[in-house]
This record gives sequence, C-alpha cells and structure tokens, in this order.
Amino acid sequence: MAIEPWLIWLIIGIISIIIEIFDPAVFFISFGIAGITTSLISTTGLPFWLQALIFGIISFVVFLFMRRVYERLLRNGKVETNVYALIGKTGIVTKTIPQDGRGEVKMGGEYWVAISQENIQIIQDEKIEVLAIDGNKLIVQKTN
Repeated sequence: MAIEPWLIWLIIGIISIIIEIFDPAVFFISFGIAGITTSLISTTGLPFWLQALIFGIISFVVFLFMRRVYERLLRNGKVETNVYALIGKTGIVTKTIPQDGRGEVKMGGEYWVAISQENIQIIQDEKIEVLAIDGNKLIVQKTN
C-alpha cells in the first residue's frame, strides 16, 4: 500500500508549520504553506516531478514574502532597552557640566555622568537632551 502524494505533501506542510511554531526562523513556514498548497494541487493528478517543482516555487515565493513581512515587523517594533533607551530623553543637570569636562544629570530617578556634545558649559538646573551613550557617560546637549 503506497502513500498518496497529497498525503505526503500534507504531512510535510504540517510538520514544517509545527517546527516553525517552536523555532520562528521564517524558514519552515514557507515549507508549511507550500506543502499544504501542493497537497491540494496534487489531487488533480499532476506528475510527481511537477508537484515537486510547484512545491519549490511556492516555498521560494512564500519565503521571500514572509521575510519582508518579518523584517518590517521587527524594524517597526524595535524598542531600545537598557541605557540606550535614554537617547532622545530629557533630564536636568544636577552638577554643572564644565567645558571639556564631566558633570552630572538626573534622568528619571537616576544620576548619570554626562559630557556636553558641543564642549560648552551647561550649568546646574538646565534641561538637557541625551544624544548618545559613550561607555557609562551620556552625551548631552542643552535644550530650550
């Protein structure tokens, strides 16, 4: 008793989707969709070599499409964490930042060493914006 081609493609599709669920690498989903689609197409009685070609083409096209979708989702949902989340935020100078020197700023409830991006003095109680991070120092500029 031989296994029907449509069943082989269906099994490939289901196993691939299960693998994708546990390892979301955007690779196996293309095999899953192609396997299920080829399973439906194979019921028309096409030769197996043509079914395999259709499987390959569908896998490739779905892979390219899903890759773009995932990249767009990842790029749009990117949220900086740790100290890099401070970039673009504002704070208050707690110890004057001298020209070409280090001072201190308060960001939220934390105190950070800071230097001026323009190498100008920023006096205590002035508002600043964080432009970048350099090691454990914030690079800041005075805001209006």
